[in-house]
Amino acid sequence: MPAVPHLNSNTATGLSREGEEQRARIAPRGPEPSGETLEPALMEGEEAKLRKELCEAMAAIHQRGWCDGTGGNFSCVLERDPLLVLMAPSGVDKGRVRPQELIVVDGDGRLSRGNGRVSAETLLHLAIVRKTGAGAVLHTHSQAGTLLSQWSWKLGGPQASQIDGPGLLEDHVEDGVAYLEVRNLEMLKGIAGITTHQSEVRIPVLANDQDLGRLSRRAVPHLDRAPAGLLIAGHGLYAWGQDLTEARRHLEILEFLMEQRWRQLLLESLMQRGLGSAPANVEQGS
Repeated sequence: MPAVPHLNSNTATGLSREGEEQRARIAPRGPEPSGETLEPALMEGEEAKLRKELCEAMAAIHQRGWCDGTGGNFSCVLERDPLLVLMAPSGVDKGRVRPQELIVVDGDGRLSRGNGRVSAETLLHLAIVRKTGAGAVLHTHSQAGTLLSQWSWKLGGPQASQIDGPGLLEDHVEDGVAYLEVRNLEMLKGIAGITTHQSEVRIPVLANDQDLGRLSRRAVPHLDRAPAGLLIAGHGLYAWGQDLTEARRHLEILEFLMEQRWRQLLLESLMQRGLGSAPANVEQGS
């Protein structure tokens, strides 16, 4: 089956014409005396527009039940050099954040502008931005993402043959990863670079870790081949894109695929127990 494309700022696979035009409006290119692309900070009006769009995206995501309580983290890149990202503060209801309440965080994960606490998970956002060239990172705590990440880790993580039960990664396993596989679905074409339903994606699944610096270092080697998404076991999904529009599309597609996957697993279990019958052409494996 076709390989999952590499979403990276150094390739063209993830950029649509619309995305390129939007990036050009947000960060107009200046002179390049050194041969490197310069991306100046957003002007006040453009930042205000991005703040509004991020709050609207968070409210819509909250309404779908993907970041209940104070769950989830959402970020957009304001500036590349030095790196600055726009985020919601930690510990707030993401469905009710107002544009002026968003904070600006620097490339070291420190508060640069605004009032509020910076989430520890900001470090993973920054790692994704640096490794993939993403312009936005959206992190959800949906039921499907939490359920399937834990299931995948228990089934395929390095501890699967060593630990009885749903335990997480033990200290002696440093670089472990499991995968959630989805294939042969039309909605796969919503991921940048995928052009046919006859494709397969393998979403990396890492063990949860309260040390976000260590978790971020473990995640980086797996980002290049990830289908614009990464799962943390028992926690949820990180999805990203070249800009907020693409990141939101990737999030919606991946959440759909995960919802489809657990429902399929349920159907397969019912059929194995003799409670139903499978059509002859159903071939998606577990």
